[in-house]
Amino acid sequence: MRLRPPRWLVLLVLGIAVGAAGVIVVQERYLPPRLSADESSKLRSAFDQADAERLRLKEELAETAKRLETTLADMKVQKDELTASRTVAERLRDDVASVIASLPPDPRGGVVEIRSGRFALTGGILAYDVVLSRDRGASKPMTGVMQFIIAGESARGPESTVTLKSIDVSIGSHEIVRGSQALPEGFRPRQVTIQVLDRAAGRALGMRVMLVK
Repeated sequence: MRLRPPRWLVLLVLGIAVGAAGVIVVQERYLPPRLSADESSKLRSAFDQADAERLRLKEELAETAKRLETTLADMKVQKDELTASRTVAERLRDDVASVIASLPPDPRGGVVEIRSGRFALTGGILAYDVVLSRDRGASKPMTGVMQFIIAGESARGPESTVTLKSIDVSIGSHEIVRGSQALPEGFRPRQVTIQVLDRAAGRALGMRVMLVK
């Protein structure tokens, strides 16, 4: 009588075979193809490179964020300094306006008043400091020119006059004009006629005569 393997053993072997066949079918038909050792090595290398790049970008992002924070802090400091400078400038403008308001009025009056002037001669150069003002109700600056007609003695002795180059001015409620111009060699100034005109050789807006000290 020939022995037969137990039924449970046959079922177990068949189950193992069917399971193995199913795994192979699934791997071959539905799953991505298995990588070779060389392909796995390349994939690992690519992953390492990508991870290193990610770390580098992370460091750059942190550095950029740090620089941005520093820049924002610097901008805040500059903004505070600008605000403080504007406050000081406004205070100085108010102080200057108060000082100009306290000056004696221009005896001749005029659209533009010549409130004060100071002239000094140094080595043939005439330095000037002239304060002009207008009605405080003036809505916008007025443009024009200022011209000096200098009376004095020439190098040869006789009395003569010299007209200096006109100076462009823009006058709001007030304007302080400073500068210097050269006089003819040997000319000794005695007095200055200050003229404010709406344009060169135009309508007179103000005039005043002052001494050169």
